[in-house]
Amino acid sequence: MVHTCVVAGCRNRRTPGTTLSFYRFPRDPERKQRWIAAVNREGWVPNEGSRLCSTHFISGKQVKNPRSPDYVPSVFTSAPLSPSMKEASACEMYDKQEAQVEAANALLFLQGQGRFLEAHGQTRSQEEPESVSSSPSSCDEEDIKTEDDVEEEMSLTSVNQMGSPVKNIPPDYESSLEALKKENVELRESLEKMSLTEASFKNDPEKVRFYTGLPNYFVFETVMLLLVPHMKGDKNAKLSKFQQLLLTLMRLRLDLKNQDLAYRFGVKVATVTRTVHRIINIMFTTLVPTAVFWPSRVELRKNLPAALLCTYPDCAVIVDCFRVSLEKALNVDVNQEVASTALTTVNELKYVIGVAPQGVVTFVSRGSPGHVSDKNLVESSGLLFKLLPGDVVLAEHDFDIEGLVEARKAELKITSRCCQSEQVGEDFSLVGTLSDKVSVHRHVGKVIDMVKRRYSMLTGPVESPFTLVDHTSNVSTFDKIVQVACALNNLCISAAPLE
Repeated sequence: MVHTCVVAGCRNRRTPGTTLSFYRFPRDPERKQRWIAAVNREGWVPNEGSRLCSTHFISGKQVKNPRSPDYVPSVFTSAPLSPSMKEASACEMYDKQEAQVEAANALLFLQGQGRFLEAHGQTRSQEEPESVSSSPSSCDEEDIKTEDDVEEEMSLTSVNQMGSPVKNIPPDYESSLEALKKENVELRESLEKMSLTEASFKNDPEKVRFYTGLPNYFVFETVMLLLVPHMKGDKNAKLSKFQQLLLTLMRLRLDLKNQDLAYRFGVKVATVTRTVHRIINIMFTTLVPTAVFWPSRVELRKNLPAALLCTYPDCAVIVDCFRVSLEKALNVDVNQEVASTALTTVNELKYVIGVAPQGVVTFVSRGSPGHVSDKNLVESSGLLFKLLPGDVVLAEHDFDIEGLVEARKAELKITSRCCQSEQVGEDFSLVGTLSDKVSVHRHVGKVIDMVKRRYSMLTGPVESPFTLVDHTSNVSTFDKIVQVACALNNLCISAAPLE
């Protein structure tokens, strides 16, 4: 079937050997209406056979990206002819062509092509005296053209792709136009890189790592797929689901203030606050159980590092504590030896963390006031209930939990230098294992440091709104943030294997 372009004045047809493409009108109603408006034919409606040729697109083809200038046709060198225009005389058409040339010359002059305009002005100035010196009957003689005049006029004009006569344009105009198109593309690419859009993150792993702490976009997309079913699909929301997750990760990763994030994403501070709390709750209920869990003993034994394979083959967990300062001191109730209750000022929160020998976080407690002893913290955290008979727990020398561990028929091993030196004094055969024990202690510290470096919000100080306890889950928002950060860390490359 032979297709003809529907644009008024365009004579392009699909013929054998043509390099032109002919496109159907889009099925999307909004985009289709924009194409019809661009064609600008009053009262005209396209049908199934209507086609638009590729000459009406800047790049020579349609683009389905809404951000592209070729999403809608925009190249129309000749407007549709109304009935009154069809009846215009040849003199009026010539005047219109002259006006187009003048406009092109003005554009060239603004782009630095003044020489062409100056030469054109000189030509006009040379022609004007001749018209003044001509006799009154010259007006009638102008309508009579000789064959030489016709040939000269044809040499000064050409036919464009639309089939309309235009004045010949110097090569400098084409080069300037190409330079402007190239500059436009470069500016669009630069703007895309600086923007916080999904497309700008897909092929830029450095950008993903800087803003989210995740190693690449694949991991980010995996987290996104896990959370999307639980995220609200409000059509009127100012932030997309991608932006909601990105904003929350930037809050954890860079510890940015809500006002800063509001400026970056073009929303109100209240929107940022609600988004962060909502996404944290979703990750706490969906991501944490998936990424932070206590492995089976078979898996622990199968992947036990070489440094522990000989010394502690039954090692189940390495226990340590870390503290986070508070932005504003809190008053908490503490039970004294007497029945009365007193208020104590708390300046920091304390967490117990359990790390598998492979470097994966397997347990995180809730935050407790900084003055709570390690023994009470471990006893109330629920860590002991995960131990099985025969398990070995590695900890520091000041972890006074030996009795609690033995009650679960497990064994506590101390890995600090102090304790090791005392053991060496009694038994020189332990000297060979000192370096292994020290490296074990440093190993868990490396995991904690990595989580804090990856998500700066864990370094504190903790803002007061995050210390409020959610009555539905009886967990504070910052406790959820700590567990979410550990879960995200487990999705990344964890601490170096213990060797």
